[in-house]
Amino acid sequence: MKKLFDKTKLLNTDLKNRFFRGGLWEGLADAKGHMTQELFNIYEELARGGVGTIITGYAFITENEQPNPRMMGIYNDSFIEEYKKLTDMIHGYGTNVIMQIVYGGSQSKFNTEGRIIWGPSRGENEVTKVIPTEMNKEDIGSLVSAYGDAALRVKKAGFDGVEMHGAHGYLLSQFLCPYYNRRTDEYGGPIENRARIIFEVYKEIRNRVGDDFPVLIKINAEDFMDNGLTAEESLYVSKRLAELGITAIEVSGGNESSVNVLEGNLGPARTKVVVNKERESYFKEYATRLAHEVEIPVILIGGNRHFNVMEDILNNTKIEYFSLARPLTAEPDLISKWVIGDTKKPKCVSCNKCYNTTGHRCIFNI
Repeated sequence: MKKLFDKTKLLNTDLKNRFFRGGLWEGLADAKGHMTQELFNIYEELARGGVGTIITGYAFITENEQPNPRMMGIYNDSFIEEYKKLTDMIHGYGTNVIMQIVYGGSQSKFNTEGRIIWGPSRGENEVTKVIPTEMNKEDIGSLVSAYGDAALRVKKAGFDGVEMHGAHGYLLSQFLCPYYNRRTDEYGGPIENRARIIFEVYKEIRNRVGDDFPVLIKINAEDFMDNGLTAEESLYVSKRLAELGITAIEVSGGNESSVNVLEGNLGPARTKVVVNKERESYFKEYATRLAHEVEIPVILIGGNRHFNVMEDILNNTKIEYFSLARPLTAEPDLISKWVIGDTKKPKCVSCNKCYNTTGHRCIFNI
């Protein structure tokens, strides 16, 4: 019988348990994306709290493209030394840390006037109302290189891996989505073309960081919107990435560039999760299918709450790992509590009011 506290490996990286802290934008970096003491403190709380691996809040990869204010940056070499202090601290608690990297595109909500924001096509974002500049092939090449540059900085800074954010309606996700990708060249049309940029980004990252460095992707199970990425298309992308050598796939869902997704509670951070256990782990069906069709680890995120529910999934599917974000916002030491046998339900009630607080703190802790 597999246990949630099994010791495992991602490539050559030892993991002390099967729990990941899912990437969550804290909004506590400085205006240029550099570390602050408050941000450092949050990561120390998490590292001390027992989670095996932390995935950081997303970091922006080009200086002039920042989806949200005060998010972490990784767009030039000035970040390397300060992140070494962060990774050294986290490793001191026996915890791993992976940096999530992103280009926001028209999903950006911050300072959208007076700067160029790229998109696969020129269509208006339903939610932000941003109309992006359609990328030409030179732009795509520049973006691919920027991802490679960022990933190499991540490795130099001592992180244990890098995660491409290919979900939730950010740029790579929008290339996968027919509603936002209306191109007629080799980057548009069938899923093989719409996914081309993701394959190119992955190959560039792998070329830059080498074969022994974990490279992950967060991807939507599906977009849950009309004319969006379907589950079958997402499965194709994931299986192709596995063939190319990606280390692991984190399964999320919901395109937050869709009004219907937000209003229909179909996004990645759903409410009313704790009404009953049937609402938990709400992307598990897709993740279960994917895990049976690839030979690499699948990480399930989205509504993971009760210890025994995750343990049941672990032993009845091929899903290997579980990401939690909001529960660890409410209780950074939740995993340590579970270690000593205190496996009652977590404090988090999925109210999402943390998103309206400074530092995205749980309202029960303020």
